[in-house]
Amino acid sequence: MRNGRGESARRAPGELEAEVLAVLWESDEPMSAAGVQERIGGGLAYTTVVTILSRLFEKGVATREKQGRSFTYRAADDEPGLAARRMSKVLDAEADRSSVLAKFVSNLSESDEAVLRDLLRQNGG
Repeated sequence: MRNGRGESARRAPGELEAEVLAVLWESDEPMSAAGVQERIGGGLAYTTVVTILSRLFEKGVATREKQGRSFTYRAADDEPGLAARRMSKVLDAEADRSSVLAKFVSNLSESDEAVLRDLLRQNGG
C-alpha cells in the first residue's frame, strides 16, 4: 500500500489482522490466502497475507484446513464470540477474578447492566 507521495504506507499494529479477519467473517466459505489477498487488494504481498493468516491461526482466532499444498482459513468464531473470548482471556490472567468482575459490573451503563441481569437469569444465574 502506498501513500500519496508514493511511499509505502504503514498500517497500525493489528490493523492488517483486523482487515484479514473481517474478510474471513464476510465469507461463507473457507478462504485461501490468495482469495484473502484478492479481497483486501492494495498491493498486499501474498507472503504477508500468509503470515497474517498463520498468526490468526496460532492465536486461535482462525481455523485452517489442508487443501492440496496450502491451507484454507475461516474465522474460528463470530465477532461477539471473539470479543467474549478476549474478555475471558483477560479475566483468566487476573489473580482476583472477583474484584475484576465487581469493577467491571460497577462500570456498566444501566442498559448494559440490565442486559447482563437478563442473561444471568436466562442462564440460571
